Amino acid sequence: MFSKSIVMKSINFTIALTFFLSLFSSSITVAQEIIKENAVDTIKKSNTTQKQKVDGVISKVGDYIILDSDIDKSYLEISSQGGSVKDITRCQMLGKLLEDKLYAHQAVQDSLKVTDSEVKSMMEERLNYMVEQIGSMDKVVQYYKKNSEEDFRSYFFDILKEQKLTSEMQKKIVDDVQITPEEVRNFFKKIPTADLPMFGVELEVAQIVVTPKVSDEEKQKVIDKLNEFKKEIQEGSSFSTKAVLYSQDPGSRATGGFYKMNRKTPFVKEFKDVAFSLAEGEISAPFETDFGFHIIYIEKIKGQEVELRHILLTPTISETSLKEAKEKITLIRKRIGDKELTFADAARSLSDEKETKANGGALINPKTQDTRFELTKMDPSLYSQVSNFKEGEISFPIIDEDQSGKKKYKLITVTNRIDEHVADYAKDYIKIKELALKEKQIKTIGKWFDEKIKETYIKIIGEYRDCNFTNNWLKK
Repeated sequence: MFSKSIVMKSINFTIALTFFLSLFSSSITVAQEIIKENAVDTIKKSNTTQKQKVDGVISKVGDYIILDSDIDKSYLEISSQGGSVKDITRCQMLGKLLEDKLYAHQAVQDSLKVTDSEVKSMMEERLNYMVEQIGSMDKVVQYYKKNSEEDFRSYFFDILKEQKLTSEMQKKIVDDVQITPEEVRNFFKKIPTADLPMFGVELEVAQIVVTPKVSDEEKQKVIDKLNEFKKEIQEGSSFSTKAVLYSQDPGSRATGGFYKMNRKTPFVKEFKDVAFSLAEGEISAPFETDFGFHIIYIEKIKGQEVELRHILLTPTISETSLKEAKEKITLIRKRIGDKELTFADAARSLSDEKETKANGGALINPKTQDTRFELTKMDPSLYSQVSNFKEGEISFPIIDEDQSGKKKYKLITVTNRIDEHVADYAKDYIKIKELALKEKQIKTIGKWFDEKIKETYIKIIGEYRDCNFTNNWLKK
């Protein structure tokens, strides 16, 4: 089958690829995920042919060791994420662990930078999540069978540091891997016709946005409130507490408005300009961005990095402004329906959304940077709005409210609907390029393993020396 030929040559390599790709996704799983107790019984049942033995070292890669219990923990982690472990042998799981240790070992050899502050920041984020899931830090410590919170933190720090080293090494290996159009063409030609993949329904979507106007009076109310906060903070009130209570930024409100950033951090220009103009301990005057009005307090400056807190307030939109925005967008829809304007022309001249108006309102898929959205992988809110649309159909005005409470009206249309189809080189070039690039990355990783295994001290103990590994861990 096509999928097998481009992705793997064994189940072990499937595991490796899954873990490799997961490091580039928007969510990174917590090491040793909190798991229901019955998952342990499932693993024990799936390994009834294994003799019970005392836990001990079964392998060593450089300075890293692997315990027999580490295999069981890996089974549990896959199960906790909804994966099936019934066809994964202990040998295959050990092969995956050996790969992780080699990545981490080589990252140290190559002096890849992973700072303690980075790891501590990751740890706090994960611990907050774990405490939220299980109830308290004491319960987390008890679950992991550690003697104290300090003991657990030390253990968890080491796990996360190794994960981060592994991630950085993987990125280093594939970062420079590029693919040419000729390589993409040759990759596609090699796929037998019977094995060409099927691509699901895809939509190209465009929108026109009309944002209700905010009155100068409402803006001044917000500015006055922020100035009041600033005065109270300068007189001794807590900036963090103010942010928790009043900020309308859902991304930082729970942490007291805290952000850590440098000049490359993807914040809007106005925000960065103010942040980097302030001295340590200084509070800004109220200033405006597309999100509303802010004040910023600089807690620390560390070289090119600043640690800050901010409060965001969004001016109230009056009912009159909302009514005017709805009337405007309704009129735009009528003019398009009467053929006075095309949707694209209306977006370019009348939409208030800077990001899309220049492209005739076309939305860009953030995952692929393409205009196509796979129907089954679409954002649920967008899916509910366009899934049943025919090509060229235009929605009635939709009121949209973001997490900070800011409202706008929009029209949505499907500019192109691509039904499920067999891969076509011309139509699906971007997807085929992605597959070809992944294959090249996999080959690059495979070559890297061949080289590094030869150079690295690796020892496998006992019955695991009988495993038939994909990589040459036994150096035969």
